[in-house]
Amino acid sequence: MRRERIVDVLVVGAGPAGLAAAAGLAGAGAGEVEVVERERQAGGIPRHCLRGGFGRIGLSGPQYAERCVAAAVGAGAVLRTGVSVTGWAGPLTLDSTSPRGLERITARAVVLATGARERPRAARLVPGTRPAGVFTTGELQQAADLHRQRIGTRAVVVGAEPVSFAALDTLRRAGVAVAALVTEHPRHQAPRTRVLDARLRRGVPLLTDATVAELLGRGRLSGVRLRHRDGRSAQVDCDTVVFTGDFVPDHELARRGGLLLDPGTRGPAVDGAFRTDERGVFAVGNVLHAAEPARVVAREGAMASAAVRRYLSDGDWPAAAVPLRVADPLAWIAPNRLTVEEPADGFTLRTTEFVARPTLVVTQDGRTLHRTGPRRPAVPNRPLRVSAGWTARVDAAGGPVRIALG
Repeated sequence: MRRERIVDVLVVGAGPAGLAAAAGLAGAGAGEVEVVERERQAGGIPRHCLRGGFGRIGLSGPQYAERCVAAAVGAGAVLRTGVSVTGWAGPLTLDSTSPRGLERITARAVVLATGARERPRAARLVPGTRPAGVFTTGELQQAADLHRQRIGTRAVVVGAEPVSFAALDTLRRAGVAVAALVTEHPRHQAPRTRVLDARLRRGVPLLTDATVAELLGRGRLSGVRLRHRDGRSAQVDCDTVVFTGDFVPDHELARRGGLLLDPGTRGPAVDGAFRTDERGVFAVGNVLHAAEPARVVAREGAMASAAVRRYLSDGDWPAAAVPLRVADPLAWIAPNRLTVEEPADGFTLRTTEFVARPTLVVTQDGRTLHRTGPRRPAVPNRPLRVSAGWTARVDAAGGPVRIALG
């Protein structure tokens, strides 16, 4: 028998973004705020990361996750884990299942904070056999750090962005030698100190302009075949491979709800107040822009809580929004809808290519709205920021706003 309940705000996802939103809402007296999480433990990705550097005082991932949970629960939010949201029964009504049975929950506002995931080997269309020893970073961290499972003896890490070096740390703690880091890009995308530490102190080579063309071995991985950009191929012997990065938003619930998805991010399209195209439904965190650090999405969650409170108070919702579009080599921008009354705190972009001295040009209907040169080079898999000072010049009745590298 299905139970039916009503709450004021339902937050789906108990990672840093969802918990920060819940803490802000409950702490401000927004009524009954409930957070549901499909995993047995709340905290999101940080609880899988034993390394330090989370938050302002450099907590470990599990410590940071505990603080996020404590803040939400301490503010008065109700947290329920082991709850899987299976679909929508109405614009603000969600069906869920848990060990307690089936439930249908209706809310005055819904906040989607379902996060992101790394694309596994199958989604990357890497051919070959299907042996044991193939991981994503998240799978590796759960197996090695949470469950203390034996990983292997010699690994190849696919990727050279910050999360790739986090995987390198996990492998080192698990006693696994790393044969190489492999990236399709001409150079790494991580802080230089991390790369130097890996290459000089740990002796891990970085193979650039290369992709994994095939996995080898039956029963257990025995190696990977690499294809270099110049056509050369090579084989690296290993019993473990870790596919890192290549994050995609966990947008299944948004898609099932018929929410407008941005073609670049592949997550829900939102404006500066984290409002989707469905009245009363907000989205926040890495479901919007896979994937930003915990501190960034937690800040978004706090900002979103203020927007949700305003909606609960006055019920205002934009009738229309101007879409934001990017041109190659830019991959996406977030937020990606613009409403004049909510110009956004700023925008995050990603590029698919290295650009040493990028100039961002913002136009609408052939009219230049803004031109700026970010201080840092544009690097794949790393954020590029642009302020929102130009948004007042946008014509709300005009065409899409376009952002390009000039």
